[in-house]
Amino acid sequence: MADTDWLAERFEEHRGHLTSVAYRMLGSPAEADDAVQDAWLRASRAGAGDIENLRGWLTTIVARVCLNMLRSRNRRREEPFDGLPDPVVTPDGALQPEEEAVLADSVGLALLVVLDTLTPAERLAFVLHDMFQLPFTEIAPIVGRSPEAARQLASRGRRRVKGAAVPEPDADLARQREVVDAFLAASRAGDFEALMTVLDPDVVLRGDFGPRRRPQVLRGVADVLRQARAYQPIAKGAEVRRALINGVPGGVILVRGEPFAIMGFTVREGRIVEIDAINDPERVRRVAAAVLGDRPG
Repeated sequence: MADTDWLAERFEEHRGHLTSVAYRMLGSPAEADDAVQDAWLRASRAGAGDIENLRGWLTTIVARVCLNMLRSRNRRREEPFDGLPDPVVTPDGALQPEEEAVLADSVGLALLVVLDTLTPAERLAFVLHDMFQLPFTEIAPIVGRSPEAARQLASRGRRRVKGAAVPEPDADLARQREVVDAFLAASRAGDFEALMTVLDPDVVLRGDFGPRRRPQVLRGVADVLRQARAYQPIAKGAEVRRALINGVPGGVILVRGEPFAIMGFTVREGRIVEIDAINDPERVRRVAAAVLGDRPG
């Protein structure tokens, strides 16, 4: 077998892991795929040679690609929230192996929002060390720092993540789905008393409306119910397609057969503590193509 063929087979074995690394770094499934493809081109040109730890070597290549992509954005979010990253949207019960790898450990949108506030170097050090257990001796050359400086980068990222108090969802996916289905049914029926029973008193709703409107954050059950009342005339005639949003139950909302919104939910102790909503039809069509049965345009 030619060396290139051998490397191609090994690369495919690690593709799920590499995609998982790239998604946590970039917060976009499309960009993660691009980064992994770029990493393959670089790896195939370099050749594996006598590399002993192929997985680690490939991980560092993907990490370098992602770091360059983050730096090319030439900005980071200074505010806690100025929009939601692209979620991984899959039909309920129809995950592919690569998607399962990306969704491992429930990489929620709330965590990705926090990661977007880090510098590229902080994000890389935190993701590689805290999420994938790479030693700082391997992270240091990627960011061009000493191992101790790389440790400090990860520590700053860790403090930001801990300070944001990102909630962990309940472990029981079926129970999560029951709570989400109850919310969606009550929203369509205009049953606000039923909504009260599934919403945590301190529920947070993040809304991303696309480039024409500023994103918003609502906090507390009263404000979220007020928003639900405002949208009830639309919700009443909406179609909900069940979906997993970054591994947790949610839905893709269609109005008069057209994409309207993606809604993801974090359920903790049987109540909804966070709602993430993308209300940008063109983005919904692109990101939720697998659920809509469309091809992204």
